[in-house]
Amino acid sequence: MVLTDVHTHSAFSPDGETPLDDMLARAHALGAAYYGIAEHFDYDYAAEDIRIDGQPLRLIDADAYFAEARRLQRAYEGRMRVLAGGEFGYSPSPQAAERYEKTIARFSPDFIVNSVHTVDGCDAWFPLYFAHKQKYDAYAAYLDRVRRSLEAPYPYDIVGHLGYVARNAPYEDPALRYEEFADRIDDILTVVIRKHKILEVNASARRAGDFLPGPDILARYFALGGRAVSFASDAHAAKNICLRRAHVVAALKDIGFTHLTVPDRGEYRPIPLI
Repeated sequence: MVLTDVHTHSAFSPDGETPLDDMLARAHALGAAYYGIAEHFDYDYAAEDIRIDGQPLRLIDADAYFAEARRLQRAYEGRMRVLAGGEFGYSPSPQAAERYEKTIARFSPDFIVNSVHTVDGCDAWFPLYFAHKQKYDAYAAYLDRVRRSLEAPYPYDIVGHLGYVARNAPYEDPALRYEEFADRIDDILTVVIRKHKILEVNASARRAGDFLPGPDILARYFALGGRAVSFASDAHAAKNICLRRAHVVAALKDIGFTHLTVPDRGEYRPIPLI
């Protein structure tokens, strides 16, 4: 079995808990063959002046992060493939796109996760986003933003955590269900396939055992011809690296998937699900 975990965060991210060298040491101890660092680049927050408790979000020190990531990449060469990437929080703002393009030009990330966190001036993790919104309206706006994110002007590899809006939603049934948003989800999945992007399966959901997107959406992706999926623990602490990976792999195999896909500096490497 080849262990992969491509989307994790260290203390370089504002919500990360563990120093980067300790994250890598844990991944190596677990036997990871490919380990992807996807620190938060939250230029969506900056461009839209989104705040948490009235305070601007601390942005990543990109120079320090990439310097340390490249040093550790060299240190683990031959023992574990370390991928120094980033998670770009999508915003339709030209200012955010320009900052992402400059980051790519300067640092040449090994891979990029393109994710939607912010919608209508709020992060969809926080209660403010859901205030006075019915589930359908909150989720439809999120999915429309995801669809727009697929046309981002910068290159990216992975479509991150489809269903993020459901992670902390206050509704009795918070799951993002294919049957409730079939047209929007079909549109998103079709574009992911047409653009040859990777659909992330993210194990860091609100409820233990859940993952994003759910099995119904993954089955539809497979039925439409989608085969490129990546595994992400979305770990923000070393203890969560590769967490619930076996559960995700079993679900993918039940649907019919035969491999995971790891993006590595423009190459998409198939990793058998065994």
